[in-house]
Amino acid sequence: MFRKEEKKALTRLAVLSVGWGLGLDRFYEGKTKDGFLSLIGWGLIFASLMLLSPCHGYDYAEGGKNISDMTLNPLIIAPLGFGVYGVVLVLRKGFRLLRQFESSED
Repeated sequence: MFRKEEKKALTRLAVLSVGWGLGLDRFYEGKTKDGFLSLIGWGLIFASLMLLSPCHGYDYAEGGKNISDMTLNPLIIAPLGFGVYGVVLVLRKGFRLLRQFESSED
């Protein structure tokens, strides 16, 4: 049904689409070090977004503070920037795999 190059591109694309946050695509490619770095990086980004978000904690959950009283932490710009950069890299890799599937030999 599919040729070897097409199967390889589709498998890598499936692993990328399902496990990009865990670095599963890197582990599948045999790049263990890059997989662990991806896992640590996305973990730091998500954790720092949760810690620096303006509406976390018990006071906001129970309505103890008004939403208009929230102040935005300026440090949240760094994890947002890294997250956007990471998403761009994931999308770029996804499009590269789609082009690889499309241009595979007949």
